[in-house]
Amino acid sequence: MTIRVSAKRSISPAIILFFCSCFGHSDAAAAAAGSALLKAKQEAESKGYVFFRNHDEILSKAKNETKLRVLATLEGSLKATTDAFKKRYPFIDLQVEMFRTIDESQRFLLQLKGGAAQEWDIIKTTPTFYSEWLPHLWKVDLLGMAEQKVLDIPAKMIDPKNRNVIALGARLAVVAYNKDLVPPGQLPKTWDDMLKPQWKGRKFATDINPAEIAALVPAWGLEKTLNYARQIASQEPMWSRGASRSATAVTAGEIPLLLFGASYSIAVRAQRKDPRGTTQFAILEPVPVRYTLEQAILSTSKNPHAALLWLEFMAGLEAQKLIDEHEPLIASLYSKESAAEQALRGKKLSIVSWENNEELEQWITRIVEAYGFPTATVK
Repeated sequence: MTIRVSAKRSISPAIILFFCSCFGHSDAAAAAAGSALLKAKQEAESKGYVFFRNHDEILSKAKNETKLRVLATLEGSLKATTDAFKKRYPFIDLQVEMFRTIDESQRFLLQLKGGAAQEWDIIKTTPTFYSEWLPHLWKVDLLGMAEQKVLDIPAKMIDPKNRNVIALGARLAVVAYNKDLVPPGQLPKTWDDMLKPQWKGRKFATDINPAEIAALVPAWGLEKTLNYARQIASQEPMWSRGASRSATAVTAGEIPLLLFGASYSIAVRAQRKDPRGTTQFAILEPVPVRYTLEQAILSTSKNPHAALLWLEFMAGLEAQKLIDEHEPLIASLYSKESAAEQALRGKKLSIVSWENNEELEQWITRIVEAYGFPTATVK
């Protein structure tokens, strides 16, 4: 049998089958993705949430908006992050102002309840009175859009229940100490080590605000944590107030060891300011972790699409690195290569999750009672 070869090269049936298979799988994958996106949108809207199916729609609408006004707690990284955002989105007229204290947040909440403060787009929510912030927030499905890759945000940064609040940072509790005053053999390796007789009688300090010890409840349970608080109080510690002030006292040698009251960020900052290198810290497990830098979009926002771009940018690697550099070291543990993510690798954690937010104040109240209502003695 003679086979004639055409001047035009023929394509093997196998090659045709291969390309058809590839394009077929591609079409099937695209169809599946589109179906999942449509389902996510329908589910979100059935619960009263706004959901955008593509990022281009958000960007296009943001270009038609005017001034984006943000309230945040980004004092250290404010200039760096806002400059970077303006470079990314030069068409957005951005204005950011600071929330510095819990009292300021509570006053702002009262203004919202009274129908005022509607000129803002993004606000800083707080774990305190968390449920009272929610009625004033835009019901936009940040979580659903993050899961469907419409927004480039790590999904774990977002409240899984309410879906429209994001935490851009994390605070992890450490034990700060002065290495000239605490011999290596006495350095605690577990929380129970601080109950040994050698630490009794004003040998260490702990903050009168028990937020950090309360962060042990998710891992230990409330009763074990309360019992531990009673045992710590029976050790007769120095009761201090104010994390930064107490960390400075550790550097100065006024406090040998600060059990509760120093976050990773504050301890490292104290180290950097200590020319003698006496300020050190230890990370004990389970590590108490609390979310911070919470933000959400107000329901009265006049620039909601620009606000979505801000939240996405601040959750991204560029802004998270700037937060770690300038705040410093409080970027989210869910941000790849953040200081917290690296410090906590392989460690057992006790995270005050979104679900625990409303319980945190109750835990704190119970622990204060267990302490016996101490008063601050470290000035």
